[in-house]
Amino acid sequence: MVRIILRQDIEDLGELGDIVDVKPGYARNYLLPQGFAYKATAANLRRHEEEREHLVKRSMRDRDQAEKVAERLAGVSVTLKVKAGEEGRLFGSVTTSDIASRLADQSIEIDRHIIRLAEPIKQLGMYKVPIRLHAEVEPEISVWVVAEE
Repeated sequence: MVRIILRQDIEDLGELGDIVDVKPGYARNYLLPQGFAYKATAANLRRHEEEREHLVKRSMRDRDQAEKVAERLAGVSVTLKVKAGEEGRLFGSVTTSDIASRLADQSIEIDRHIIRLAEPIKQLGMYKVPIRLHAEVEPEISVWVVAEE
């Protein structure tokens, strides 16, 4: 195991500033090159203490921006007209890309990767879809999937 210091919150691993042990390949191939963490050496521990205040301020600023976007998303609903067969089964599926493009039509630019859709939608109906704007901010939008006429 390799001991690292997290430079940001990482789901299922830890929060900003946590010192955690991870497998060497995960650290070497993902966390360190992406700048999400650095090795927990004595020099890096000192560097982290100096950097910590700046990182906390940045995290707070990011959360505030995410909350502003969440306010815009409050009450937003998206309607997708799709071809459907018997019993409401879709010919194809509704994906995060479809939802993101429909939000863009409403002048709300959201990256499709932060739309949390467990699996593509394959039935007609209304769905609550969470959007992970920040680790602490995850509003839901209503997605209506209706049959084309």
